[in-house]
Amino acid sequence: MSDESAPDTKKGPLSDLRILDLSRILAGPTCTQLLGDLGADVIKIEKPGAGDDTRTWGPPFVKAPDGQETSESAYYLCANRNKRSVTVDVASPEGASLIRELAGHCDVLVENFKVGGLVKYGLGYEDLRALHPRLIYCSITGYGQTGPHASKAGYDVMAQGFGGIMSLTGAPEGEPMKVGVGIADVMCGMYASTAILAALRHRDKTGEGQHIDLGLVDTQVSWLINEGTNYLTSGKVPQRRGNQHPNIVPYQVMEAADGHVIIAVGNDSQYKRFCQFIGVAELAEDPRFAVNRQRLANREELIPLLEAAVRKIAKQDLLEGLGKLGVPAGPVNNLQEVFDSDQVAAREMRVRMAHPLAGPEGVELIGNPTKLSATPVTYRRPPPYLGQHTAEVLSELLGAQGYEKARASGALGVMTERNKD
Repeated sequence: MSDESAPDTKKGPLSDLRILDLSRILAGPTCTQLLGDLGADVIKIEKPGAGDDTRTWGPPFVKAPDGQETSESAYYLCANRNKRSVTVDVASPEGASLIRELAGHCDVLVENFKVGGLVKYGLGYEDLRALHPRLIYCSITGYGQTGPHASKAGYDVMAQGFGGIMSLTGAPEGEPMKVGVGIADVMCGMYASTAILAALRHRDKTGEGQHIDLGLVDTQVSWLINEGTNYLTSGKVPQRRGNQHPNIVPYQVMEAADGHVIIAVGNDSQYKRFCQFIGVAELAEDPRFAVNRQRLANREELIPLLEAAVRKIAKQDLLEGLGKLGVPAGPVNNLQEVFDSDQVAAREMRVRMAHPLAGPEGVELIGNPTKLSATPVTYRRPPPYLGQHTAEVLSELLGAQGYEKARASGALGVMTERNKD
C-alpha cells in the first residue's frame, strides 16, 4: 500500500507493496528479504537498544574503515537487505498503538512471536483485522497456531529433529545430523513468501485480507519429499545412508585419487558408461547390478567394488571424462571454491553493496537466485543499522507531527544520536 498507484518495474514487481516486518532471526527475515528483493518496501520493526537477535551473532562482524568491528554481524546481513529499520517499543501501550497505526499503511504484516505473544499487546490478527480488513497477517511459529505443541518455542534445530530430516542425515553408523545451515528456517521463509503472494492475489480479487499460519515443523515435514513418501508408501522407516541415495545406485560421494567427487548415475545406460570409464565394464553386465532395482538390492556388494576403481583415478580426470560421456559427476566445493567460481560470477550470486558502517569496499552478500526477464530483482538498500530509518519512515507515513508525537510518547524507546538523524 505504498504511494505509487502501480508497480515500478525498475524497482521490482512488488514495488507497490509495503511490508510491516515484526520478525527476527531467520525464517521471517528470509521471507521479507525475498519480498524486498522483488521490490516491496519492507519496514523492519526492532526493539530499541537491542534489535534483531542476530545482530550479535558473531564474529564475523562488518569492519569499519579503521578496521574495527562494527555492530553488524555477518549473520544479520544474510537476511536483511532491502529493508528500513525502525525502532519501536512494541511492549509499551504507546508502541503498540503506533504499530496499529503503521499497519494501516501496509499491505502485509509478518511476525514470529510465540502463539498469542502479540495478542497481549492488542496486536493479534483479530485485533488488526477489525481495524484493517485488507491486511494480510503472516504468523511464523515453531509448531503453528494449533496442535498440542503450539505453545512451544520453535528453533531450526528443533524443527529439523522433530520433522525427521536429522534421522535421514549423517553417516549410517554416526549420530543423527542436522543440515549445516538453518534450512528449516529458510524453507519456512520461502513457503511464507509464496503464501503471502497467494494471499495478495486473493485480496486483489476480493478486497479481503487473511491470516497465514506457518510452522517450522510443518514446512520441515513438507520437504521430506521422496523419503517421506517412501515411508508412507512402504511403511518402512528409512535409515541414514550418509551421501547415498535411497532409490538410486550409484548416487553418492566417492573418493578419487586426490579428493572427492559426486557420482550421480541416473539410469542404466549411464551406469554402463560409468563402469566402462572406470575400468570395471563387467559390473555393468553382472545380473546383480545391471538394472537399478538390482543395484538397490545389492548395494552393499556393489559400492565397495566401484569405490575401489574410482580411487585409482584423479578427480579432474573423472569429472572431465564422465562429463564427455554424459554421466553426471561433480565436485565437492568448499565455500571459497563456490564463491570464486565462474558460474557464481556469471549468475551474479555474489554481490557487493555500499554500507554506511563499512569501509569503501562495502559488504559482500549472497545474491538472489530469481531471474525475471522483465522485472529483475534489485539491491536497493544494504542491511540497515538499528533504527537507521525511524525518523524517515515515520515522517513519511505519519507526517512530521506524527513522528514527533511518537517520539515524545516514548513509543520509540530511548533514541540514540545515530537514529535521531
